[in-house]
Formats: sequence, structure tokens, C-alpha cells
Amino acid sequence: MKLRYLPDVTTLELDAGKCNGCGICLLVCPHAVFVLENKKAEIVDRDACMECGACASNCPEEALMVRPGVGCACAVLNGALRGTEPTCDCGEDSTCCD
Repeated sequence: MKLRYLPDVTTLELDAGKCNGCGICLLVCPHAVFVLENKKAEIVDRDACMECGACASNCPEEALMVRPGVGCACAVLNGALRGTEPTCDCGEDSTCCD
């Protein structure tokens, strides 16, 4: 079984122009979000990202950006389970928790 979060809520971004193809993101990602294609990392399973930040913290070229600990999916799920509004600190202009 593959772990799934809510679709389109992760803050994960990849600047492919900065990627040097080292593959460290593949090694540190616990959910196989990345693959190497044509000597560059690609995001192949964005919705599996749990926003742990391991990829961004280990990327030597700073090609990956994620707000670790934001946990939008976790906030939405916890809100649904508790019957409260999600609190993920995305900011007022964000639509991830609408």
C-alpha cells in the first residue's frame, strides 16, 4: 500500500534548472517522490510528499524547496477528525485548505 496525502496540498517545488542530477533527493525521500530522468530529478509523486524537508535540506544545489513542518495534509486530516478548522499556517492568501 502506498501512503497518500490529500491531492495538491504539498509545498514541494523543484527548480530543474538548478538540479545537478546527484540523486540525493531520491536517497533521502521516504516516499519515492522523485526519479532521475535525463540526469535531472523529477517529481513523479507529489501527493506522496509528507513535507519532511529531507530533500531540500540535503540538496547541494538548493534546487528543492519545501516548507517542512507545514503539514497541510496533516492539518486538514486532523481538522476533519477533530471537527475543527485546519491550521497549517499557510497564510491568508493560500487556497490549500479551502
